[in-house]
Amino acid sequence: MTVTVSTTGPSPAPSPEAAITAESGTVPASTPSHLSPSSATLFEQCPRRWRLRYVDRLPDPPGEAALAGTLVHRVLERLLGEEPDLRTIDRARVLAAEEWPMHQESPEVAALALDAEGVRSYKWRVWQAIAGLWQLEDPAGVDVVATECRLDVRLGSVPFLGVLDRVETAGDGVVVTDYKSGKPPSPAYASDKLDQVLLYAAAWHAAEGGNTRRARLLYLGARSIEVETTDEAIDGALGRLHQRWDALNTCVSNQEFAPRIGPLCAWCPYTEHCPEGRREVRRRADAGLVSLDAPAVRRLG
Repeated sequence: MTVTVSTTGPSPAPSPEAAITAESGTVPASTPSHLSPSSATLFEQCPRRWRLRYVDRLPDPPGEAALAGTLVHRVLERLLGEEPDLRTIDRARVLAAEEWPMHQESPEVAALALDAEGVRSYKWRVWQAIAGLWQLEDPAGVDVVATECRLDVRLGSVPFLGVLDRVETAGDGVVVTDYKSGKPPSPAYASDKLDQVLLYAAAWHAAEGGNTRRARLLYLGARSIEVETTDEAIDGALGRLHQRWDALNTCVSNQEFAPRIGPLCAWCPYTEHCPEGRREVRRRADAGLVSLDAPAVRRLG
């Protein structure tokens, strides 16, 4: 079952003038209509990149890993929508085959320009992630409440928007689950990743009124990272969300979005629009501190 919940009302459509200005890359920043976990994380990584992505609306094509993840999510959404006794790995294989033609024809996947070997590698990556679910759980035993829940709520002063992969009931109560098809983080960075599902737990509570017991990230084929959704844990995640929201609004008020230079500059799609980022990429490349295959290094020559 797919659920859409909105408690903030529809977001206003941009005016024609704003749309034209955005295409020229000179649109003035204004307070965003909502903040999602991904946009909040991007702002934390680099305010300049956030502006270029969400205000100037410069293209940020998803990479191969992200695109593969969308197909994995779609197959698992359909699988968990089946009756429990039909949630088999053979059924998952059928669903993946059904979803593949439309996925392959999408403009984003076509833009990858994969050759025959690249397509085989891509499909294998997708299948390994899907099959990796059975290494972590038996989906036939999951008591599904909802999948692909679009949560549009206010969390304190923050207009929050996110899509929660799955809500289920377990022996100890309601659990919110998010799938991840990438590599799990090291223990030092796990808490940062858990903020996302803690915020989903808070948003589910705001939308549905029910409490949750646990939140977890399923790194498919690897491991599960879980946290109890205690008041302390959720309050901590909400506090960090509000800090980012306040910092973002300060940037909007000042119309200043300073770059946060560092190793991630080499993987930023916007270095051509960021003098500080270009200098950082060149410095790291000249010092041998970054792979010459990094996207920004290749673009800058």
